[in-house]
Amino acid sequence: MAFLLGVGLAPVPAHARERLPADPFTLGVASGDPRPDSVVLWTRLAPDPLAPDGRGGMPQRDVKVTFEVAEDANFTKVVRRGTAVATPELAHSVHPEVEGLRPGRVYHYRFRVGSHVSPAGRTRTAPAPTAAPARLSLATASCQAWYHGYYTAYRHMADDDLDAVIFLGDYIYEYGIVAGGNLQRDQKLGDEHAARIVSLPQYRLRYCLTKTDPDLQAAHARFPWLVTWDDHEVENNYAAEVSQHGTATEEFRSRRAAAYQAFYENMPLRSVRTPYGPSAQMYRRLSFGQLADIHLLDTRQYRDPFPRGAVIDDAPERHDPERSILGMEQERWLTSGLTSSQAQWNLLANQVVMAQIDRDPGPGHAYSNDQWDGFTACRDRVFTAVRQSQMENFVVLTGDIHRNVAANLHADFDDPASPPLGVELVGTSISSDMNGAPADSYAQLWLQNPHVRLYNAQRGYLRCDITPDGLTADFRILSYVTEPGAPARTLTRFTLASGENQIPLPHPADSIPPL
Repeated sequence: MAFLLGVGLAPVPAHARERLPADPFTLGVASGDPRPDSVVLWTRLAPDPLAPDGRGGMPQRDVKVTFEVAEDANFTKVVRRGTAVATPELAHSVHPEVEGLRPGRVYHYRFRVGSHVSPAGRTRTAPAPTAAPARLSLATASCQAWYHGYYTAYRHMADDDLDAVIFLGDYIYEYGIVAGGNLQRDQKLGDEHAARIVSLPQYRLRYCLTKTDPDLQAAHARFPWLVTWDDHEVENNYAAEVSQHGTATEEFRSRRAAAYQAFYENMPLRSVRTPYGPSAQMYRRLSFGQLADIHLLDTRQYRDPFPRGAVIDDAPERHDPERSILGMEQERWLTSGLTSSQAQWNLLANQVVMAQIDRDPGPGHAYSNDQWDGFTACRDRVFTAVRQSQMENFVVLTGDIHRNVAANLHADFDDPASPPLGVELVGTSISSDMNGAPADSYAQLWLQNPHVRLYNAQRGYLRCDITPDGLTADFRILSYVTEPGAPARTLTRFTLASGENQIPLPHPADSIPPL
C-alpha cells in the first residue's frame, strides 16, 4: 500500500499514535528533487540514532508523522498539511511528496510526532517550464568519509545563498571505523562501527552516524538536494553486479539490495526511486525553466565491469563499442535528452572524471578504466549527441577523486586544436583523504594534459552561478578538516561566457570580489 512508503495520507492504527520517549528528529530534515509545483520532503525518526541494531531506537511499529509547509519561516501562512506513516520496513523514514506549490518559490517545512516538532527546513520549487530565470546558484558536494574529518564545508555552504545542492556520490563509506586508525574525529564509537559494512542494519547505522553531523544537517535543511550515488554507498569500485573483492554474484546482489534500500531510506527521494531488490533507477532529469537542464547520472549500477578500476596502458578493450559506463538504456536516455533539450545550459551531474587523463609521465599512455577513459566509445557517443544538438553550453559536474580539477572537453583529446565541446568541473571531497594539500604527487601527471587548467588536492566544495550570459565557478577550499572550524576561501574562480565552451585562464585568487 502507498502509505507504507511514507509518502501519502493513510489511516493510522491506535498504537501508532503513542508518544515517543525522546526527540525522534536527531537526524534532521531535508528536501529534494524540486519541480515547479512540488518537492519531496524527508525525515527519519531516530530517538537513539547510534543504537547498534541500526533501528535508531524506534519501536517495531508504525508511527504517524504529520508535516506542514508554509510560505513564511514562522508558519503563519501554512499552504499544505499532511500525514505520512513511518514504518519499520523503511527504517521509520518518510518521503512525502508535496504538490500544488507555486513555481520558483521559497517554502518552509517541519514535521511533528506527538509533542515533538522537528527543526524547520527551507526549500525552493523549480521555476516554471517557460520561465527565464535570471540566475541559478548551485553547489556540488561529494565524498564525505565521516571518519576522515569534520563537515565544516557544509557549514559554509549553508551560509550561502543557493537554489540547490547537487550531491555526486559517496555519501557514506563502507569501511570499518577504528580508533587510532582512520578515525580523525574526537568521538568514541562502539565496536559495531569497526566492521566493514555489508548488511542492511550496518548500512542503516552508518547513515545514522553520518547524519548526526550538525553541519550536514544544516546544509540539508537550508536547500533542496539533488542526490545520486557512486561506489562507496555499496563497495569501492564495484561495477554493476561485480565486486572488486570477488564476492559471489548472488551474495553481492544481496549486499547491493541492502545498500540501495538504506540509501533510499536516508535521502530526499521520490517514491519512484524506491529500490526493487538490487535495482533502483537513480538517473533522472530536472529542469530549471529555460535556463538549465540537469541530467543526473548513475555510472555504477549498469556499467560494464572490465577491468575493474585498473590503470593500464592504451589497451584495445578501452575502445570496445559494446562497452558502456552508463548501460545502453541510460545512454539512450541521456543522448536523447541532450539532443532534445531546449535549455540554454545543460549540466551533467556525473560521478567519475569524463575528460581524458593520460597518467604516464613519459611517451607512453596510461588511463584509469574506472573513469570514462575506460569507456571511450560511450564517451564518444555522448559527445556526438552534444555536437549534433549544436549545444553551446555543456558542463559536466564531477566528484569522486577528492581533487579540484577544471578541464576542457575536446572532440579529440589527442588534438588540442580540436573543437571544444564543453567543460568539466571536478569538485573535491568534503572530508575524504583528510586535509589534503595544494598539490600532491599526482599534480604533474594531471597537468601534463594540455586541456587540464586546474589541479588542487584540498577539501571543500564547488559553487556555480549560472545566468543567461555565463557561468561562474568558484572552487571553495578549506585548509584543514581534521579539526572543526576551518575558514573557507575561494581558491580560483573561472568565468565562462555563454557559448564559449572552454575554460579561460583563472582569475588570481586575490582579485576575486565577493559574490
